[in-house]
Amino acid sequence: MRYRSIGSTDVTVSEIGFGAWGIGGATPGATSYGATDDRVSLRALAAAFDAGITFFDTSAVYGYGHSEELIGRVFADRRDSVTIATKAGLARYGEPADFSPSALDVSLKSSLARLGTGYVDLFQLHNPPVDVINAPDRVLEFVERARRAGTVRAFGVSVRAPEDGSLAIKRMRPDALQVNLNLLDQRAVAGGLIEHAFSAGVSIIARTPLSFGFLGGGVDESTRFAANDHRSRWPADQVARWCAGARRMMAFRDPTVDETEANFALRFCLSFTSVASVIPGILTAAEAVANARASEQGPMAPQTLAAIRAAYGTLDLFGESAPTDPGKVDAV
Repeated sequence: MRYRSIGSTDVTVSEIGFGAWGIGGATPGATSYGATDDRVSLRALAAAFDAGITFFDTSAVYGYGHSEELIGRVFADRRDSVTIATKAGLARYGEPADFSPSALDVSLKSSLARLGTGYVDLFQLHNPPVDVINAPDRVLEFVERARRAGTVRAFGVSVRAPEDGSLAIKRMRPDALQVNLNLLDQRAVAGGLIEHAFSAGVSIIARTPLSFGFLGGGVDESTRFAANDHRSRWPADQVARWCAGARRMMAFRDPTVDETEANFALRFCLSFTSVASVIPGILTAAEAVANARASEQGPMAPQTLAAIRAAYGTLDLFGESAPTDPGKVDAV
């Protein structure tokens, strides 16, 4: 496993991180990946650490705090050996977000209690709207107070969509920016956000690197998602587009290289210098071990990356019939 720094801070993250939305378990409505078994989740967290994964990304809203509780249980006796990121602003699905300093304070203190720690390594805003990004003074004052108090080591923004990223870099000056980035969603590259982040010294945390499972080899047009799975909200047309796109992208795999489809997708994200960590959603110990291998395999060859970028420009991946752009799912 290789490790990279967050911006100019002394916070270090593993190149492959642990996306912890899934282990939070089911929340009301189609807002999760469904029910989970805590015993399986705890083994997944432990196996990830043993495989060299030290970066764990969660949120107050994942399982309404349950994801944080599980992370806290596993790493209570080795807190200094892991880097924990959480998010604030979104407390309940379907309810208005709140990025006021008082709400952020309550969220941070509650997260610290659930995690069983006195600090978080990376404190992130969870999908702030443009008006919050454009008027950041009160938020930044809160973050600075938390830094001085030692409860926050670094500050990040998890943006709802890539087009919000450059604005967040300009207005909020975060240490890290979390954004959707994968073979089927390269808007952060095409729109210049990846390059902007690099020039500004802002680290990118690439979320949804497996495109909600479509790049992991386990989803196709025949897949039926459970009613409480957020993917059940997507129209068949959108699913078909992403399945076809996944097959097109996987055609660039080198048949002589021993790697999974998921690792190929993770290596795409690691091929950009500004990406500090890639955080696939992990549910099992086997997934943790398999995903960790992508760091050992390293970035893609420049010619492969160029071919993928060219092919992406020919694909129609976001259909007009989709009521929700998968890249803007509230829950991620």
